[in-house]
Amino acid sequence: MCGRYAITLPPEAMRAAFGYREQPNFPPRNNIAPTQPVPVIRPHDGGRQFLLMRWGFVPGWVRDLKDFPLVINIRSESAAEKPSFRHALTRRRCLLPADGFYEWRRSGSGRQARAEAFLFRRPDRGFFAFAALWETWHSPDGSELDTVAMLTGPANGTMAAIHHRCPIILDPRDHDAWLDADATPQQTLRLLRPPPDELLEAVAIGPAVNKVANDTPDVQMPAAHAPESAQAEPSRHARKATRPPADDGQGSLF
Repeated sequence: MCGRYAITLPPEAMRAAFGYREQPNFPPRNNIAPTQPVPVIRPHDGGRQFLLMRWGFVPGWVRDLKDFPLVINIRSESAAEKPSFRHALTRRRCLLPADGFYEWRRSGSGRQARAEAFLFRRPDRGFFAFAALWETWHSPDGSELDTVAMLTGPANGTMAAIHHRCPIILDPRDHDAWLDADATPQQTLRLLRPPPDELLEAVAIGPAVNKVANDTPDVQMPAAHAPESAQAEPSRHARKATRPPADDGQGSLF
């Protein structure tokens, strides 16, 4: 699963990369976490629209957020079959811009358990986009909450040594097809494949990323160069931060 990611390039670069009309001032973020507001790009009035949504998909039928698991990833293999996601797959597809994401390689058990953090990024440090689905949740008090989650699939060769799942990263040539409201489920499902092995590089980093409050460029520093203060982060923080949420966050609902 992907439970943290980053947008470190300036807003102007993101707007140029994805071609939306707005000029938002979304500041660089090195450690974006679930339930936080995240930038989303969706089709609107014949173009593309930028807006913020809560990272954590909530189907419209949910009555109380407290009783619903945190869904940050949705399995691409079953999204078309699940009542919680199939309508969003048909009508509410979007892009989640990023220039890096994090995954943990776990080893050992009990007191010997370890979780080593890795940063995945393009070698040229450019933007890419996760395939994602969004939904507007209507609260009993009448308020609305726009929510989103990224789609995942089997790991590619670069990811496989770290984790068995991988976010779906769309080829830029497929962005328009993914956002096309008239595309059939069969057409869009063909786009949901693991990214090419050469698209991303994996960099072992220090444990500072384990703590949500750490949102500075230091979290992406290679492990060998991580500051001592980050290396000394108590293991209890790492376990708490990297523990998958309910249902592994993968959205295998109904």
